[in-house]
Amino acid sequence: MNYPIIAKELLELLGGKDNLQALAHCATRLRLALKDDSIIDEDAISNLEGVKGQFKVAGQYQIIFGSGIVNQVHAEMAKLTGMSDMSTNDVASAGAEKQNIVQRAVKGLSDIFVPIIPAIVAGGLLMGIFNLLTAQGLFIEGQSLIEANPGLADLASMINTFANAPFVYLPVLLAFSASKKFGGNPFLGAALGMLMVHPDLLNGWGFGGASVAGTIPTWNIFGFEIQKVGYQGSVLPVLVSAFILAKVENGLRKFIPSVLDNLLTPMLAIFITGFLTFTLVGPITRDIGFLLGDGLNWLYDSAGFIGGALFGFIYAPFVITGMHHSFIAIETQLLADIAVTGGTFIFPIAAMSNVAQGAAALAVGFKTKDIKLKGIAVPSGVTALLGITEPAMFGVNLKLRYPFIAAVIGAATASAFITLFNVKAQALGAAGLPGIISIIPSQIGYYVAGMAISFAVAFGLTLVLGARESVKAGKAATA
Repeated sequence: MNYPIIAKELLELLGGKDNLQALAHCATRLRLALKDDSIIDEDAISNLEGVKGQFKVAGQYQIIFGSGIVNQVHAEMAKLTGMSDMSTNDVASAGAEKQNIVQRAVKGLSDIFVPIIPAIVAGGLLMGIFNLLTAQGLFIEGQSLIEANPGLADLASMINTFANAPFVYLPVLLAFSASKKFGGNPFLGAALGMLMVHPDLLNGWGFGGASVAGTIPTWNIFGFEIQKVGYQGSVLPVLVSAFILAKVENGLRKFIPSVLDNLLTPMLAIFITGFLTFTLVGPITRDIGFLLGDGLNWLYDSAGFIGGALFGFIYAPFVITGMHHSFIAIETQLLADIAVTGGTFIFPIAAMSNVAQGAAALAVGFKTKDIKLKGIAVPSGVTALLGITEPAMFGVNLKLRYPFIAAVIGAATASAFITLFNVKAQALGAAGLPGIISIIPSQIGYYVAGMAISFAVAFGLTLVLGARESVKAGKAATA
């Protein structure tokens, strides 16, 4: 491939250098922020060598080239535009100007949670390994692996400790990331997170039992009692407190003399925010968080397979808008309260949707005689089965429409099935074939069956709808 020529032609089709606000790339996509989307030639861009798809989302215009190729195209584009030092955050910031308030809220959540996902995934998958070691009858009838091999017991205990750490200290991670997003000092945010899980406080997971027993410890300040309760595994209290901390910190700097800033601002910001957290913000948002988690689980449990089917049907459209990033906050809360919630139902349904998108793309690759389309459909379909759906969804399924329809029907069918058996995940991971390790061991069989249903329905329906499209095209040609 002649990357300099491709980059030059692409820049012309985008409306020239003057129409480009920001330029960056991720693993597979060239990510752009444009001043005027209406002047780009999308049809011509689709026909450029190496282009596997394109789409607009969250104020950005993204072109799928695939791993390896996108780096080369970006390098040549950077030479032509002088935008070599830009990151995906720069593109996102430039594109945010075109977003509505809902999109901005979703992007805000995404900006907070995406940086901490590796820690959550690491802890979650380690938790999955621990459960595989301790699950009764999963590999050996009537026994767990550690019962059959006692020498593994301490290894399992070590893994469990490693797995729990990101969730026990989740407020520290969240407060650091959120403070940075809200414009505050992230290290002050981390200090606030540490304050919320301090060992002198009643462990947050023991709050329910202590509340029933009437044994909640308190601070008594001039007759005003404040509960000494931690916020282990909490999400909403941390986000609101981090927002307040950033505002208090920046507000203090407006009137505290610069000579005293380093001395007074951090101290007052932590004290004021900490006091508000334990007296007002924490108790209220903790109850809201409990209600949100309980409400979602009630809806999932009471709506049954109909609710599961509906969620599976709409998941892919949510991915198109980018709103699926908002589910990260909900899933984190569900996992943090796993003793009550039993895990997250969102992850398995997301996996059903991803498998369906992959199956539909593979069906297109199996059926088509177009070499270029086959070259896009097959690898993107495999990638979707592993949990990354954008190349398949935007490069193949949405472009042809009927594979996307088949995929959402397949996802809805499989989601209804796994909801019948209350399949939940105990960890986050790659939502697809590798997601097996994240599922509660006793439900792995139903999860695998759900993926098989999702694949079969989406693949078969894509072939059927594709045949209908071919018949329609043939009739139109002879008319």
